[in-house]
Amino acid sequence: MDGFTETEQLNVLGERLRTCCTSPVTGFYRTGCCEVGGDDVGVHAVCAIMTDEFLEFSKAAGNDLSTPMPQYGFAGLKAGDQWCLCAPRWQEAFEEGKAPQVKLHSTHMAATEFCDVEGLRAHAIDL
Repeated sequence: MDGFTETEQLNVLGERLRTCCTSPVTGFYRTGCCEVGGDDVGVHAVCAIMTDEFLEFSKAAGNDLSTPMPQYGFAGLKAGDQWCLCAPRWQEAFEEGKAPQVKLHSTHMAATEFCDVEGLRAHAIDL
């Protein structure tokens, strides 16, 4: 069940990182968690709830998350889906006033290196 599985990695609250989403399965490592490792150069750390506004913003910025890519097993995202976003992209959307809501319990602590912490808290749905 989403939100109840935990990993050994820590979230932005200093607690064990919880699952972001398993349908669709998200995360750089496709574990359902926004785990971060050395090979994740995009730092897919922010567990966000997609909105049409954010998906349009991301597409315009060069990262189309809404178009299906069956060759990669990717069905495309729609509003309401939860997804591990690259921390710098979330920050960019935040600065443009288009940041989606986030689940702090499922957002990796590495996000704090790129994202405005108060901005993350202001967009949190789980505080």
